[in-house]
Amino acid sequence: MRGGELRHDAGSGDTADRVAVREPQRTVRAGGDALGAGDNGVGVAAEGSGRGDASDCAAAAERLREPQRAVGSGRNVARETDTGVAEIGDDSRGGDPADRSAGTGSEVGEPQRTVGAGRDGGWPGNASAGVVGCITLVNSNLRLDVAPALGGGITRFDWRHDGALVPIFRPCVEPCSDTDPNQLACYPLLPYSNRIGNGHFEFSGRAIDVPRNRDDEPLPLHGDGWLGAWEVEEEESARVRLTLDRRAGEPYSYRAAQTYLLDGATLVVTLDVENTGRDALPFGLGLHPFLMREADTELSAAAGGLWLCGDDWLPVRHVPAPPAWQFGVAYPMPSTLVNNAFTGWSGRTSVMWPKRRLSLTISANTDYYVLYAPPGEDYFCFEPVDHPINAVNLPGGGEAHGMTVLAPGEKLTREFRFAVERTGEVGRRRTRAGVGAKARGRATAR
Repeated sequence: MRGGELRHDAGSGDTADRVAVREPQRTVRAGGDALGAGDNGVGVAAEGSGRGDASDCAAAAERLREPQRAVGSGRNVARETDTGVAEIGDDSRGGDPADRSAGTGSEVGEPQRTVGAGRDGGWPGNASAGVVGCITLVNSNLRLDVAPALGGGITRFDWRHDGALVPIFRPCVEPCSDTDPNQLACYPLLPYSNRIGNGHFEFSGRAIDVPRNRDDEPLPLHGDGWLGAWEVEEEESARVRLTLDRRAGEPYSYRAAQTYLLDGATLVVTLDVENTGRDALPFGLGLHPFLMREADTELSAAAGGLWLCGDDWLPVRHVPAPPAWQFGVAYPMPSTLVNNAFTGWSGRTSVMWPKRRLSLTISANTDYYVLYAPPGEDYFCFEPVDHPINAVNLPGGGEAHGMTVLAPGEKLTREFRFAVERTGEVGRRRTRAGVGAKARGRATAR
């Protein structure tokens, strides 16, 4: 069991840990296009400076709460049947393919120049900064675009190679003030992940009511960190720290921070949350990245079990992971819908894109993940989290299922790492070296 860092005020404290869950709801703006880019990939142009109009940034947080036209993604295909056996199969209740996201190209031209402290200008086909104030972090290996006004989320995360940008996360094509969070490349999950049954739970003899936070969702979902406008506290060329003040929130009163750091070929995301309320409550953290999916994408993410969900997406029963979903070695992505929380995770996962000759290693100090893999889409979600869906209402409560009880003034910290690596290069260099040595040997023999 790996622990998050639990702190009281400025001091260090005992370690905490764990947990899981979450399946995203794919939505599109009313009258707008679905997620993703056009068939011809993502457009790129020269970068400029500045974050855009502050009024647009402020409007983003409010518009995120407006009703969204949901695109049906089907229900969870791993369910409990009448016989008590896990049923795994395709679910035909998906949305109209015309409403689904169009594919994005696997490579994008590199911006011609980087300005100042990594701030991004507007792009044709990817208007990052001109509308929502995206901040761009760049080093020799990676490029990251962050939108503070859009839940502090990521709009794109790319590998830089041979003058091209290769998307690792599915890029948000045209981030703007009314962009839905599920169109982003990644967003934070806090102060809890996924749904809370009936918007209610009991804790320490108190009845806790959690309000709905989306007009298109019947239950509270993912807390409110992903729906707020974050403030930029620190900014450098390869690092940015954002903060969110929710001290007026109910029942969760908190302050949060997330730090994005490019460390060589690794993106490091650190989430912190501090309980600023009058009473102790269970808190949880996680990330919700949308990863690129191609025909040959493979996943290695060993887990011991998973939670079956009912039609309301709440957990029904915990079962061992079926053979097709054990992901102990590099498995092809499932052809049927997967939308489940997995337990007993090692804290380390690998995603492989053989044709791109790229791999991504995801690591976190959590024991759970949620895998959402809709068939036919150009993305899937691997979400490292520290508690299962509706953990606060499972037997034993949230603390027994990975959540961390924070007393007033205590903090919880978790770290998530995404390391990109070029694969096959060593083997090709060795092959070329071997061929060259043989050629030199033949020349000497003559």
